[in-house]
Amino acid sequence: MADEPIEEQSGGVKSSPPPQEEGIPAWMATFADMVTLLLCFFVLLLSFTNSDVTNFKMMMGSIQDALGVQLEDSAALSTPYAESSFKERKSVKENRAIVELGARLKQFIRAKDLSKMARISSDKSGVMLRFDNSAMFAKGTVTLSPAAQQALKIVIDGMKDKDFNLVIRGHTDGEQPESTLYSSNWELSAARAATCLRYILAHSDISAKRMKAVGYASAKPILPSTTEANKRTNRRVEFFYLPQGRSKW
Repeated sequence: MADEPIEEQSGGVKSSPPPQEEGIPAWMATFADMVTLLLCFFVLLLSFTNSDVTNFKMMMGSIQDALGVQLEDSAALSTPYAESSFKERKSVKENRAIVELGARLKQFIRAKDLSKMARISSDKSGVMLRFDNSAMFAKGTVTLSPAAQQALKIVIDGMKDKDFNLVIRGHTDGEQPESTLYSSNWELSAARAATCLRYILAHSDISAKRMKAVGYASAKPILPSTTEANKRTNRRVEFFYLPQGRSKW
């Protein structure tokens, strides 16, 4: 029978061959993998030949950002992901600078012994340095007091950081100005802000392009002007430092 051992001439016994494995041969699986990879390669080449230049640049912008080589260029084409990532890194840098400026201004105020008349607050938009009007001007006037000159020196020290612009804001309490030179609180608050700006320009080398003066009159009170104490709080001059590059400041 076919399944019985076959005797050799030497008298030995020869074993039967192993049964054949099921499925495709091993070489065919390797060949199929190679053909699939070649197909993917040619499809990829075809996709590059059909893509336009704009989409290619957008893809490259995303790759550059992922590798950490994104540059600030308003004319460059980039994907939304690349743009948002760049803005996030810029925002982190600005926030660090804001915190450092706020801490430095606090040191200046303590050194000048002006803590009772000055307040500092900060948020993601910038640093606010606020002085009571009693430290800056006599009621109804635009003449700087001796204490105001010390206060403005602190403002100038803060502007030595060239990464910030400065908005000087004048505020009043809503009462009719006692001086005949100013017929309204708008004129009085704007004149006070302008007086501070002129002093800074005259006693420093800070560019006028980095500063502006604004008069708010009584339009933005801190407290309701119903008592004399609240009115004193509302009469103030604010120096708002904000990072350069902001479209609106």
